Amino acid sequence: MVVAGGLSVKLLPPEDRPRERLLRSGAEGLSSVDLLTVLLRTGTRSSCATEVAGELLASYGSLQALSQAGPDELLRQCGIGPAKAGAVLAAFELGRRAQATPPARRPAVRAPGDVAALLAGQMRHLDREHFRAVLLNTRHEVLDVTSVAVGGLDSAPIHPREVFKEAIRRSAAAVILVHNHPSGTPEPSGDDLRITARLAEAGRVVGIEVLDHIIIGDGRFVSLRERGALAG
Repeated sequence: MVVAGGLSVKLLPPEDRPRERLLRSGAEGLSSVDLLTVLLRTGTRSSCATEVAGELLASYGSLQALSQAGPDELLRQCGIGPAKAGAVLAAFELGRRAQATPPARRPAVRAPGDVAALLAGQMRHLDREHFRAVLLNTRHEVLDVTSVAVGGLDSAPIHPREVFKEAIRRSAAAVILVHNHPSGTPEPSGDDLRITARLAEAGRVVGIEVLDHIIIGDGRFVSLRERGALAG
């Protein structure tokens, strides 16, 4: 019941066990045997899970060969019962499906109307002011739409940290700011213009361009870039 370093998995400190290392640091740093150990979960009376995983991989010679094994073949391997065989088969099939599934097509933003079409239906009738950020990649495709703040009838408290936190995490190249006016009139207020200038400056500091600020009303919208509130 020993692993390569001479210890049973159960005798390893909890933080050094494969599952704990995967959850702490991600799967990239684990070996193929470690990942198989996580899948198998338990060993046998005479072998720990890491030993069973190592013997399974060694018997096939490579992950590619193991990925082609059928149920009956796996069940003939020492230490592999129905539960372990099922886990291995399911993992490889999920991997094949992930590779075969084309990525979902992301909507692209080419004009202010594209943003309005994306969000106006959700935001035009809200009874509170909602402030959102549309995160874009370098091709101006939408990575995500994040909620930044929800305010009162005519305002939403905005802090640059909340606007750019998720944009930085997602490595967004640019953002488009969007908020609604519950009054139904999308004309910008003085506060709207000041907030836009402040966030554009914050975007320059962090390297994420604020492309526009769209204000959504009832059936209408205003682009502050088209109004000249954003340079460029």
